[in-house]
Amino acid sequence: MKWLLLLSLVALSECFYKVPLFRKKSLRRNLKEHGLLDDFLKTHHLNPASKYFPKEASSLLDTQALENYLDVEYFGTIGIGTPAQEFTVIFDTGSSNLWVPSTYCSSLACTNHNRFNPDDSSTYRSTSETVSITYGTGSMTGILGYDTVQVGGISDTNQIFGLSETEPGSFLYYSPFDGILGLAYPSISSSDATPVFDNIWDQGLVSQDLFSVYLSSYEEGGSVVIFGGIDSSYYTGSLNWVPVSYEGYWQITLDSVSINGESVACSDTCQAIIDTGTSLLAGPTTAIANIQEYLGLGDSSEEEVSCSTADSLPNIVFTINGVQYPVSPSSYIVEEDQSCVVGLEGMDLDTYSGELWILGDVFIRQYYTVFDRANNQVGLAAVA
Repeated sequence: MKWLLLLSLVALSECFYKVPLFRKKSLRRNLKEHGLLDDFLKTHHLNPASKYFPKEASSLLDTQALENYLDVEYFGTIGIGTPAQEFTVIFDTGSSNLWVPSTYCSSLACTNHNRFNPDDSSTYRSTSETVSITYGTGSMTGILGYDTVQVGGISDTNQIFGLSETEPGSFLYYSPFDGILGLAYPSISSSDATPVFDNIWDQGLVSQDLFSVYLSSYEEGGSVVIFGGIDSSYYTGSLNWVPVSYEGYWQITLDSVSINGESVACSDTCQAIIDTGTSLLAGPTTAIANIQEYLGLGDSSEEEVSCSTADSLPNIVFTINGVQYPVSPSSYIVEEDQSCVVGLEGMDLDTYSGELWILGDVFIRQYYTVFDRANNQVGLAAVA
């Protein structure tokens, strides 16, 4: 039920407090060199886990800085325990659990990441509960515990989280982050663990039952998650509000997908998920193939293309709740390792509502997004 994306990873590039001054080898390149890229690209969106306020007017909000890792993932640093042990985590609106590697884990993927040590925290409380989450690119199993989680300037006490005991496979080994902090609805949380934002809201640590996200491009930096508020300096015009169609993922209804005024997919509405944990624009295989054929790109989602290709291509327009949201070619043609790839990914997901799209970071980089739990709606506005 989730194609998280944690490993939105390879599709292209993502974030932190400062943009590095040097180019890192991309995850795509790293996986390719180890013969893992093809399998990753085929499966990296699947995760069958069981399951206004203007800033100046709100007294309780907090900003969490994110690092953009090559426009592929966005992650930030949190602390767990007393004293706090630091971890980098994906702030993922496509999943609901918080988990990090632990000292109980002997998997290869844990050996090169920070591991939580319960013995070093005076506020840790153990449980007998277990947690298991399966991703298309791997999985984790572990135990659940409670401790204080520092998110930005918020001290989230008595927060349940997963301590991994196993992280099989190679993909998590190569990931530049330690764990995942899910920001979707509680209904899809594995083991019914209370998500971080729900716990923060229940403790009255933010004034508004919402959070908002600004994802910058790699060259600019400054990506953030704002808990409990909206900052109008990040967008232009007005926020357009879209009802959540299913309270699991941040799922909404798409009216259509068009290019040059011509419908190319989703002609009779379809469902979409707004997912910070997925780097690409993803949709049904046939629909993505039609779009790439229309654009003259062929089946090139896994192949490099000339970066100058973007100069001659049109916008892909997503119409949502009667409002058009164009995604420019400079956004869906993504640069990596001094070359470019197409930021579109075909995948077929079985859902109760049929055809499903994922509006990942390629889309969110163009639209400041508000995730409003109080009113079960999403706010979208063009970034400033």
